[in-house]
Amino acid sequence: MSNIFGPVPSRRLGRSLGLDITPYKTCTFDCVYCQIGRTTNKTVQRMDYIPKNLVLSELKDFLDMEEDIDYITFSGSGEPTLHSGIGEMINDIKSMTDIPVAVLTNGSLLLREDVRKDLLSADVVLPSLDAASESVFHAVNRPHESLGIREIIDGLRVFRKVFENELWLEIMFVKGMNDWIDEITALSDAVCEIDPDRIQLNTVVRPPCEDVEPVDEDGMIRICREFGGDAEIIAEQRIEVHPEILPLLQRRPLTIEEISESLGIHRNEVVKHLRGLKEGGKIVETVHAGKRYLGVKM
Repeated sequence: MSNIFGPVPSRRLGRSLGLDITPYKTCTFDCVYCQIGRTTNKTVQRMDYIPKNLVLSELKDFLDMEEDIDYITFSGSGEPTLHSGIGEMINDIKSMTDIPVAVLTNGSLLLREDVRKDLLSADVVLPSLDAASESVFHAVNRPHESLGIREIIDGLRVFRKVFENELWLEIMFVKGMNDWIDEITALSDAVCEIDPDRIQLNTVVRPPCEDVEPVDEDGMIRICREFGGDAEIIAEQRIEVHPEILPLLQRRPLTIEEISESLGIHRNEVVKHLRGLKEGGKIVETVHAGKRYLGVKM
């Protein structure tokens, strides 16, 4: 199923069945910490990227197998709100099943009324906000040239006013980029404007596309205090490693895409499994001709 992956263990959503409704790395941002890789199609153009009926047909087939799922989640390899049919898909899914629908988004297009309207039927919307100043926004998120951080914050604030269900805001901290006190204070002020149901603080854990580092545990605790009692540090959930990945890498180094193709699993699942291997010191990354390769640590 090319547009469905999982269910995968999620830090915030339990057993999450992912819906990937945009082509690989079609996004409004090119975040330095993205575990999937560099954005190859940076755009703000909404389109019917993947046929709605194809996605819903695959989902129906999966649901017929009666898997235990906590959420059906629009996520994947790009920004899901770029798909012009996401609102129709959410409504159709709600008529198919009682499983709650979540949308993982970078929040960049909520400044648009049509996007806000499309997400109103979701049970949970989980936008991100990694900066409150323009300079940090460009450094961390590397957005499409038409996007500005003030407009994005305003879009999140307006969406909160019209959205009646759960809004969980995630902030990803990158060491030396957005973890200094002035930016944290500005972010805290922006969060007060938006008034989300949950404030979830995170840092770089999965292998990022650029050479950036996580904020250490003491730093994250310090940042959390600046946001007050409503903020939480998202605890990483251990992922069981796919048994065929390590033997595959013992033969030769491979890219994430090559591992995905060889094992017939979605690249987002590959990334989760690789994290466990990397934390265990069993694999290393190398870069050759602009591509990232994973191999066994010798």
